[in-house]
Amino acid sequence: KVLTEIKADMASSQAMQRLLQGDVGSGKTVVAAIACLAAIQSGRQAAIMAPTEILARQHYEKISSQLEQLVFNGRKLRLALLAGQNKQKEKIYQQIQEGKIDLVIGTHALLQEELSFKSLSFIVIDEQHKFGVGQRALLPKKGNNPDLLIMTATPIPRTLAITLYGDLDISVINQLPPGRIPIKTLQ
Repeated sequence: KVLTEIKADMASSQAMQRLLQGDVGSGKTVVAAIACLAAIQSGRQAAIMAPTEILARQHYEKISSQLEQLVFNGRKLRLALLAGQNKQKEKIYQQIQEGKIDLVIGTHALLQEELSFKSLSFIVIDEQHKFGVGQRALLPKKGNNPDLLIMTATPIPRTLAITLYGDLDISVINQLPPGRIPIKTLQ
């Protein structure tokens, strides 16, 4: 259901502004990856921004292990990670600018002024409440009116979500995928 809503927004002439809410383990990352693929299939770039290096790496490893073998227009999907002290940062910046990277996953490193995209059309911001308002506004400026998907695992009652995020359409994943083992948080 959520993918249908997102794909309809992406097909619209107006840029998508959507909040995706779902529990940890509900499949938000899978939904985001599929939406990124839709943008990439149309010859554009996508970006996923996470608030911590650990989460960015987790997204990168999960998505790349599942999608790196995909072939678009006769070539494999090209992914990059921008987080922490990446020694190849300048090379990755150049590849993104030249359109040689389809999907970049990173942290605040995606907000650096020297990073520019050739054709950024889809952005995912995970746990967006951990970014400042100004920070959240920077990444969309790197594209030409890109679609924006904001994800959160923080339960927000619908009426409060409409008040806080009145400019966003809201999608909720309200059940876990079949066979999903409950998440355990350890300290």
